[in-house]
Amino acid sequence: MKRDTPHILLVNPWIHDFAAYDVWAKPLGLLTLASILRYHGFNITYLDCLDRFHPKAPQTNPYARHGRGPYLKTKIPKPGGLEDIPRNFSRYGIEKKWFREDLLCIKRPDLVLMTSMMTYWYTGVQETIGVIKDIFPDMTIVLGGIYASLCHEHAQNYSGAHRIETGPGEEHILKMVGDYTGFSVNAKFDPDDLDTYPYPAFELQRKIAYIPLLTSKGCPFACKYCASHFLNPKRMVRNPESVVQEIKRWHEKYKVEDFAFYDDALLVNAEKHAVPMLEGIIKAGLKVRFHTPNAVHIREISRQTARLMFQAGFKALRLGLETAAFDLRNELDRKVTVSEFASAVTCLREAGFDKNMIGVYLLVGLPGQKTESIENSIKTVRQNGATPILAYYSPIPHTALWSSAVASSRYDLESDPLFTNNAILPCQNEPFSWQTISHLKKLAAK
Repeated sequence: MKRDTPHILLVNPWIHDFAAYDVWAKPLGLLTLASILRYHGFNITYLDCLDRFHPKAPQTNPYARHGRGPYLKTKIPKPGGLEDIPRNFSRYGIEKKWFREDLLCIKRPDLVLMTSMMTYWYTGVQETIGVIKDIFPDMTIVLGGIYASLCHEHAQNYSGAHRIETGPGEEHILKMVGDYTGFSVNAKFDPDDLDTYPYPAFELQRKIAYIPLLTSKGCPFACKYCASHFLNPKRMVRNPESVVQEIKRWHEKYKVEDFAFYDDALLVNAEKHAVPMLEGIIKAGLKVRFHTPNAVHIREISRQTARLMFQAGFKALRLGLETAAFDLRNELDRKVTVSEFASAVTCLREAGFDKNMIGVYLLVGLPGQKTESIENSIKTVRQNGATPILAYYSPIPHTALWSSAVASSRYDLESDPLFTNNAILPCQNEPFSWQTISHLKKLAAK
C-alpha cells in the first residue's frame, strides 16, 4: 500500500518585545525550506503568527508604506527581570485565538518546523510552541533559525521544541524530514549552489507585500559586533542573471514592486556580482523599487556602483558606518575609513541620491560608548550630506564583542537572552533612560 505524502507544517512565531515593526521582515530561511520541501514532493502548510494580512485583522492602515507596516499587538506582562523598564511589553502578531483556529482548520501535520529570529524574542517562540502542543499534543516540533543557532543550549532547555537545529537548514532538511516521516527523497538541488535552489515560497503568504532577495550568503568581514560569520561561515554567490530572472518573476506574475536585499555583503566583488546584476535590472526596464535594510559596505561604493544603483531604482539605501569615531575603528571593524565614507556619500549624491535616501546606521549602546561619541557621529553623517539612523546595539553570543558586553552590562547577559534586548540598552551601567534616547533621536532627526 502506497504511503501518503507527508504533510509538513511550517510556522513563523510571534514576537514578544517592547517594540516591533515590519521593516522588510520576512522569514526568508523558513520559506526557502518550504520551497525545497514542496519541490521534493512534500505537502506544505505555512502559518505566520506575524501575518499583517490575516483575514480577521484590520486591512487598512495609514502607516503602511511600500508593503511595510505595523503588526497587531497585544499588551502582555513583562518578563521577570525587566520590570524596571518603563515601557509596555507586547505580543506582536495575530491574536492567539486566531492562531488556534488556523491550526484546527488544517490537516494534521506529520512534522512541525519553526524558525526563530532575535535571541531575546524566544518567549514568543515558547508561546507559539505551547499553542501548537495544545492542538497537536503528540507532534514533533523542530526549531531552527537565529535564536536556535546562537543560543542552542538555552533553546534546548527552554523553547519547548523537541529538536533544535543550528546553522543553515538547507544542508540537512531533506534527511531530517525523512528521518521523522520515513519519506526518503533524492536531492534535486545542491545546498552549496544557490542557483540550484527553488525560489522561496513567498506565494504561501496571504499577500506578497514585498520580496526579500538573497543574492549571496556569508560575509568576508568579521566585525566584532556581528554574528554573520558564525551563522553563515560559507560564502556563496548567485549568478547575477538568476537574480534578475527572480525579480522579473515576482514583478510580472505577482505585481510586486518593492524588493529588499538581505545580503550581508551585496557590493563585495562588485565587478563580478553587483555590477552585472544591476546592469541586468536596468536593461530589463523594470519599474520597481529596491531597499537595503542590511546595509551595504561603504568601501565598495564607487561612482559606477552608485550610478547603477540609482538607475536600477534603489530608494532606501542604508550604509553600515556604525560609528564616526574612526580612531577607535579597530575595536569594532576594519571596513571603512573617514575618507572612504566621505567619498562614498559624494558618489551617491552625484549619482542622484538625496540625503533622505542615504541612511547611515550608527550603533548606540556599545560597551563603554560615550554619549558624546554618538553625538559626534550624528554630526559627521549630517555634515557629509546623509541621514543618521540610530541602530541600538544588541549583544550577540559568538561575536568578538560578547565578552566586553557581558562585562559592561548591568544585567547577567549569560543567564538569559532576554537581557540582550537592544530596546533596554543592556550595555549601559546606569538604568534605562528615556531622556538620553530622546536627546539622540532629536539630534538625529534635525
